[in-house]
Amino acid sequence: MSESPLQPSSPLAELPAGSSVTEQITAAITQAIVERRLMPGTKLVEQQIADIFQCSRTLVRQALNQLSRDRLVKLEPARGAFVAQPSVEEARQVFEVRKMLEAAMLADLCQHITPAQVRQLRSHLKQEREAVSRTDVPGRTRLLADFHVVLARMQGNAVLAQILTDLLSRSSLIALMYQSSHSAAESQAEHEAIVDALEARDKRAVLKLLDTHLGNVEANLRLNPRVQDLKSVLRRPRKARAS
Repeated sequence: MSESPLQPSSPLAELPAGSSVTEQITAAITQAIVERRLMPGTKLVEQQIADIFQCSRTLVRQALNQLSRDRLVKLEPARGAFVAQPSVEEARQVFEVRKMLEAAMLADLCQHITPAQVRQLRSHLKQEREAVSRTDVPGRTRLLADFHVVLARMQGNAVLAQILTDLLSRSSLIALMYQSSHSAAESQAEHEAIVDALEARDKRAVLKLLDTHLGNVEANLRLNPRVQDLKSVLRRPRKARAS
């Protein structure tokens, strides 16, 4: 029997000691989405989740309600809970907000980044490179997203870090639905260049590199699917030959 996608493949992301079961379920589902183990549209069966976490369905329902408020889960009357399926317009809006938020964040960080913070970023980049080189898809996906959260935490602003974490979770859902052949290695190289510019405190270069990076990620999403010609889709089947 295969392992449930809700069974964390690694420790839950930075949950404080004594976290409630509801918080653990919320974190596990979010992590499964970020690591691409839960696809958009997947039905989240309350009893199955309750069995995994050995808890009541009431606690599962609380977690699903929280994820619904975070727009990672859609609750449908009489049908249950499903991993959200972002629209094309929502995808565009998420990237628009990320560009504005992260540009302001990096412009500020560029002015006061410390050698210790640069070393922290270099250590994170090393983990990214290793995950990319061994084709660890869940690991590299999580690390490439976490790079942006690490930058946010360096601002010392917990609210900013949480907002960006939420946006990145939604970006992961969007990538699951719309991403084409975007290269993880390309993203990783762009992260390296951003850190180089931050270390040099070159604000202009940092902002240009960030804009290029997010632009490349968005450009590799199929947000303008080709509408097929009805005639080519509904071809009349050929008559089968008499045997």
